[in-house]
Amino acid sequence: MRVETAQAHYDVVIVGGGLVGASFACMLADQLAATPVKILVTEAIESLQASSSFDARTTALSYGSQQLYARLGLWEALAAYATPIHKIHVSDRGHFGAARIDQAEVGVEALGYVAENQHLGVVLTQALQDVEAIDYLCPAKITQMLPTPEGMQVQLQGRTGAAQSISAGLVVLADGGKSSLSASAGIRQQVTEYEQSAIIANVAFSDEHRNIAYERFTDSGPLAVLPLRELQGESRGALIWTVSQDDAKAMMELQDAQFLEALQARFGHRLGMFTKIGARACYPLRLTVANEQVRPGLVLLGNVAHSLHPVAGQGLNLALRDADVLAHTLLRAYTQGQQFGQMSVLQNYLAAQSDDQLLTTRFSHYTTRLFSNKHPALVWARKFGLFSIDLVPLFKRSFARQAMGLVTPKKHSA
Repeated sequence: MRVETAQAHYDVVIVGGGLVGASFACMLADQLAATPVKILVTEAIESLQASSSFDARTTALSYGSQQLYARLGLWEALAAYATPIHKIHVSDRGHFGAARIDQAEVGVEALGYVAENQHLGVVLTQALQDVEAIDYLCPAKITQMLPTPEGMQVQLQGRTGAAQSISAGLVVLADGGKSSLSASAGIRQQVTEYEQSAIIANVAFSDEHRNIAYERFTDSGPLAVLPLRELQGESRGALIWTVSQDDAKAMMELQDAQFLEALQARFGHRLGMFTKIGARACYPLRLTVANEQVRPGLVLLGNVAHSLHPVAGQGLNLALRDADVLAHTLLRAYTQGQQFGQMSVLQNYLAAQSDDQLLTTRFSHYTTRLFSNKHPALVWARKFGLFSIDLVPLFKRSFARQAMGLVTPKKHSA
């Protein structure tokens, strides 16, 4: 529920009420519904009311993420603003070979969904306000964290600007990749610069997308066109185009018609002719992984823990799996009378998620490296790889499970 001031103590304080922080709060409240555990979520920025527009920014949700939201009872509200992906088509421009995955082959209604961020945010924010076990304080900024034997002492500044000190058994940082709190705590990041930028925009095209998500690897960098729901009679898709940093500035300065011409040349005509492009945004790309994801009384979730290349759409989905495993770990700790912030509990969480994090990070990183390299040997490796995925059932199932976010949890001891 929404509150104006925080209580003096919470079992868990979640810093950041965005997609990851809000989702984790809902998961934790669901897992601990039969307990008196109290959760505080702080968010520095007031949420905006969602509105439909051509330029609505989107997020790719895997099948596994959709199942998580369905379990929480939130998917019905999200479904109206989410476009199902029935097929994934992966190709390498200028080379034969392609990988195709069909939802019918793996026996699901959709391989994933493309959800509009604003509507996802509105549904999650409403859930924070509806759950009695959650106190939602917004706007509020955490200014300091100090370790204590029982967890953390947190200083926060609320709507009125007045400072307040509260104690927490566990603090979960979910405040984004540029977390000042993580930096002030001395948590370092391992950074791999890709020397690339992602150009993000929505595009319209003459043909129907038929709920196909396209991943296309080109001489200028990998690009994806994800299906979006039709708006005002226009077939739309979400474009994520990775280009070198040297090319990014020039491409952002192109007129719309010139940009669409360049896109058409790289993508081809699987969607007919590109007819329109909305507002473009450009972001430098890097892989960042925190050297420490847990400390006594502290856990990092989302981009502050690991920020991946967007080419495979794995970042948020991995964060949601992290959040789900952390919620289960804290439930187990509660039933065994353990403190949420004790290091053995948090190490159990990391042990359970380490394989998933490593596999997903490597999948994203090496896919980018493989398809951004023009070395002849790697070109042949790509050809073989795409044909193998498409023709060998075992490879296809493995690739499909990774794309769908279906990861078998690692067994671990409490």
